[in-house]
Amino acid sequence: MGKHVYNYYAGGNTAKGFYDLFEETLKRLDRIFILKGGPGTGKSTLMKKIGESWKSDDNIEYIHCSADYGSIDGVIIPDLKIGIVDGTAPHVIEPKYPGVIEEYVNLGEAWDSEQLRMYKEPIFQVKNQIKACYDKAYKLFAEALDIHDEWEKIYIEHLSPEKARQLTNRLKQTIFGDKTLHKKGASLHRFLGSATPEGPKDFIQNLTDDIPKRLFIKGRPGTGKSTMLKKLAIEGENRGLEVEVYHCGFDPESLDMLIFRELGVAIFDSTSPHEHFPSREGDEIVDMYEEVIQSGTDEKYEEEIKTLSNRYKEKMKQATAKLKESNHLRNQLESFYIDAVDFSIVEQKQAELEQEIVAWKERLMAI
Repeated sequence: MGKHVYNYYAGGNTAKGFYDLFEETLKRLDRIFILKGGPGTGKSTLMKKIGESWKSDDNIEYIHCSADYGSIDGVIIPDLKIGIVDGTAPHVIEPKYPGVIEEYVNLGEAWDSEQLRMYKEPIFQVKNQIKACYDKAYKLFAEALDIHDEWEKIYIEHLSPEKARQLTNRLKQTIFGDKTLHKKGASLHRFLGSATPEGPKDFIQNLTDDIPKRLFIKGRPGTGKSTMLKKLAIEGENRGLEVEVYHCGFDPESLDMLIFRELGVAIFDSTSPHEHFPSREGDEIVDMYEEVIQSGTDEKYEEEIKTLSNRYKEKMKQATAKLKESNHLRNQLESFYIDAVDFSIVEQKQAELEQEIVAWKERLMAI
């Protein structure tokens, strides 16, 4: 019987630029293979094939690529504490304990450098164009965040701190009750989704489909969703739980979801752009607007909210268009490398990695 495949992001295109949580994601592993090599050298395909090979026997985690929806930046077998990850820009990964935990896998051995040098000028040009697209996209996301902050301010000024405190305490009781595990708590930081060239994408349903109790937080910007999640995350860790902490793909300093797998509970921001609704037993809505915001706020500021919403959506649309443009350019860049790569060498690297994983698992089972 197959195990579970979990999907998430460890890096995102945010209002703070590219935001990297790879170190956080990989910190629990005892063995890490870092793939080096240019675009189009088959890193994502290699990792996907290894994931496919192992998913019938072990849980698998796919770290998705925010630059190219459908590609992955890493594959992890958590029970074996082993992972393979793309260590190239923008999430450059270098070993902390080379040879002990991390080691390089150089896919650059598969390319024909002489052929690549023939494309030197167009490669330089396309790389500069890609950088310009990302610089513009990040600027537009930052401008969208400024608008979002104005939008939040309306609700913050009409929020009852006492009602917010009462709601948080009530949710602590709902989630934790009197449960405390007699071990040191921990947190794993990730993204549940990201801005991509295809628009915002999220993996909430995949990450929570084996969770019996799901709490869907509804509300408006500035109704205290992230603040409440931060308090619940601290409470969970203090009670000895391993807390999966999912950051906002737009503003990485905010939180969008917590999963307490040891309790079988998930709580997440279920508003646009990752809006979901209860669909099964164990699903509940937590309405922040109804719980903590002064009645009539929506009506009182209707026109101002509408204007801010439209301005925000337009900035996000423009930023996504820049990501899409960057993706077209990325495909051009990859084509230069694809033409110069001997993929039989890449396949040999994949076979060697699979042998390493088999040997690692046998060693663990013998302990």
